[in-house]
Amino acid sequence: MRNAGTLTKKTTQFRRLLDGNELDFLIDAHNGISAKVGEQAGFKGLWAGGLCMSAQYGVRDSNEASWTQVLEMLEFMADATSIPILLDGDTGYGNFNNVRRLVSKLEQRGIAAVCIEDKLYPKTNSFIDGNKQQLAEIDEFCSRIKAGKDAQSDDEFAIITRVEAFIAGWGLGEALRRAEAYHEAGSDGILIHSALTTPTEILAFKKEWGDRSPVVIVPTKYYATPTEVFREAGFSIVIWANHLLRAALTTMQDCATTLARDQNLLSIEDDIAPVKEIFRLQEASELQEAEERYLPSKNEEAHAIILAASRGTALGDLTADRPKTMVEVRGQPLLGHIVGAYNSAGIKNITVVRGYLPDTVNLPALNYIDNPDYADTGELLSLARALEADTSDGNDLYVSFGDVIFKRYILDIIAEPDDDFVIVVDTNWQDSVNLGRAADYVHCTESHSRNDFYRDVYLEQAGETIADKQRHGEWTGLLKVSKAGLPVFRDVVTELSVGPDSRDAKLYALLNELVRRGQRVRVVYTTGHWLDVDSVSDILAASNFT
Repeated sequence: MRNAGTLTKKTTQFRRLLDGNELDFLIDAHNGISAKVGEQAGFKGLWAGGLCMSAQYGVRDSNEASWTQVLEMLEFMADATSIPILLDGDTGYGNFNNVRRLVSKLEQRGIAAVCIEDKLYPKTNSFIDGNKQQLAEIDEFCSRIKAGKDAQSDDEFAIITRVEAFIAGWGLGEALRRAEAYHEAGSDGILIHSALTTPTEILAFKKEWGDRSPVVIVPTKYYATPTEVFREAGFSIVIWANHLLRAALTTMQDCATTLARDQNLLSIEDDIAPVKEIFRLQEASELQEAEERYLPSKNEEAHAIILAASRGTALGDLTADRPKTMVEVRGQPLLGHIVGAYNSAGIKNITVVRGYLPDTVNLPALNYIDNPDYADTGELLSLARALEADTSDGNDLYVSFGDVIFKRYILDIIAEPDDDFVIVVDTNWQDSVNLGRAADYVHCTESHSRNDFYRDVYLEQAGETIADKQRHGEWTGLLKVSKAGLPVFRDVVTELSVGPDSRDAKLYALLNELVRRGQRVRVVYTTGHWLDVDSVSDILAASNFT
């Protein structure tokens, strides 16, 4: 965001344009990105025209877009730029009361000036049957000007009054009479409007009006007039009123037509702005820098390792041509469900350890490490291979198995504790016994109860042979290691992986070694929200789980 304290006040900037001795120019803008384009092109001010502001909403220039909708868009435009904005305020959206409220709201949003036209509300665009349009009574319109000037809190906020006498076919005399009345009522400048293709009317007006107050023009119809003519006549500001919108419309129509006809992007890609140009205009890099200042924990992305090297022979023919992690549940591999859970928690840096038929494990946007010795090595060796390849010490490391699916809830509860090592333990360990499958059981400092909501629970032992009376739960296979704990974790994995009993070691041996060395492994209890897929019946259960 821009630091407003380092910039000249926008109302002051506009006053310098309006009252200066040199001819200045405003370009149309109708949203934040077009406002940025105008500023970066070198314009000193912007025109938020009624035609363009309504068109970007897809409605007519007849006050079909409410003034609050216009105000909302103006706020984005003002926030996106450091130059002043002159709003085409149509008729002021009503009588004197509406005008003074409008002025107050514009000042709150950093808008430098407003132009109001002397027609009746709701207005019609001046170039649509202009000679049939009715003008406001002079005294009534002057009440709008006076109310607006009384409402402003910044003395440099400007109210420009747009004289529509030429548009309505009233002629020079009426234009001058109205301009004089508006000037006396407090108008800061006159916008004299004409629908002719030559500047005859506006030049005649300026000659008679002289320098009583600044005069602004909009040469949309008399565009062939050399700019030097305006400069010599002594006009204050020229507004290019709708040209960014019209240029964009032509380009969008051409692009849409081409894509509809050719049905490929190659035909247009070289002729349109790259996506990175949008990022530049949005100042995406500033947000990245701000995140580094204000969100230091986000600087280093959490990463995950999924151990998915095994075949899963218990699944029979289902794993004849693919490993267990690629067996589909509801149209998506198990690995896809696991990655989806990590992604939902904002974890995108994921490494998968492959083994059996590695080429079949090929989901996009993942890192892959192969363990060619998967058939006669255990989980610990696969983890060691992954850590050897992944040398980054990110914020947190998550480790899980390629056949264990879990819901986002599991990641949320394991992320909360600040301990260096955290595991999730399911209190319903009897299910594994009833199903007759092996499981990694744990014995902790205390069993799950209401008390563990108030006291920290830590692992004492993990393994498949812990006695029933000592079991406090089943480890889900999910482990979180903090950034601070990563160096110790790497050292322990390295030492264990070269030991004599390492070749077929399971991951619970690593947990036990951490505890043996005095590291505290925090336990977070859950009941459900995960599933270890070992058998065909588990595949069926997984269909309901997801």
